[in-house]
Amino acid sequence: MSLRIVFMGTPDFAVPSLDILVKNGFKVVGVVTVSDKMGGRGMKQVLQSPVKKYAVEHDIPVLQPEKLKNPAFLDELRALQADLFIVVAFRMLPEVVWTMPPKGTFNLHGSLLPRYRGAAPINWAVINGDTETGVTTFFLQHEIDTGQIIFQDHLPIGPDDTAGEIHDRMMLLGAQTVLKTVQAIDQGTVSSQPQIDSKATHAPKIFHETCEIDFNRSSQDIHNFIRGLSPYPAAWTTLDGLEFKVLKSKMELAAHGHEVGKLISDGKSELKWACADGYIHALEVQLQGRKRMGIRDFLNGYSLGGH
Repeated sequence: MSLRIVFMGTPDFAVPSLDILVKNGFKVVGVVTVSDKMGGRGMKQVLQSPVKKYAVEHDIPVLQPEKLKNPAFLDELRALQADLFIVVAFRMLPEVVWTMPPKGTFNLHGSLLPRYRGAAPINWAVINGDTETGVTTFFLQHEIDTGQIIFQDHLPIGPDDTAGEIHDRMMLLGAQTVLKTVQAIDQGTVSSQPQIDSKATHAPKIFHETCEIDFNRSSQDIHNFIRGLSPYPAAWTTLDGLEFKVLKSKMELAAHGHEVGKLISDGKSELKWACADGYIHALEVQLQGRKRMGIRDFLNGYSLGGH
């Protein structure tokens, strides 16, 4: 295990991948992550990324460049004399960075590439009703998410799984795949295969305005949409003029005479909307300005007025 590794990542998703390398005796000589931010009450608290917190706790040097092409940062990076860079949930790297280490730079991506290239692969797999996703390690090259595939591991998606639940399972699976990839590179047994571009699909960034629920769609499509955006950024509609997030749902197939989008509730335990082929029931919700809660608790504390 003579490899010198620089690890690049930011959120919780990246921490198990870093941790598994440290626990297996690999020499992580530096971490690259985002700059600290101010947050909390009054914006007076310094917020560090989860990856930085882990690195500090384990005495790993931390680099936090504002710009990845900054000459001073590049000098610091070169001085670490890394053989390999690993990228897990970071940002797009300039060529001057990813071509630096002699063993290359590989990325962990949350899909079975070339499917779902882009920023939101977990969300789109669930929104589209897929029954399987997975993780891919691949060597970086110019076009984003297009490099040679090293390893892939599969992950089933259940009919009611949310994007958040898949994220948490994928975070642990991805760490195992990162370890396997580093071991193969370290042992000189690594091989990689080109992606088949004709099979590529895309997972573009998701914006708040595109998260509004369209009740003209089927109950299955709406259910997938809700769980694919849960817990964040969350599918929403409006209730009494306020934004109303739906975080968990269930479908009911039924013929009905209601206008699509009509809200129906018994005021106690049931709240549902008419859709193209039945109803979509809200199970967990969050009204603007309130906390997330189950539908019984919500209805217990909210008067639906004319609904």
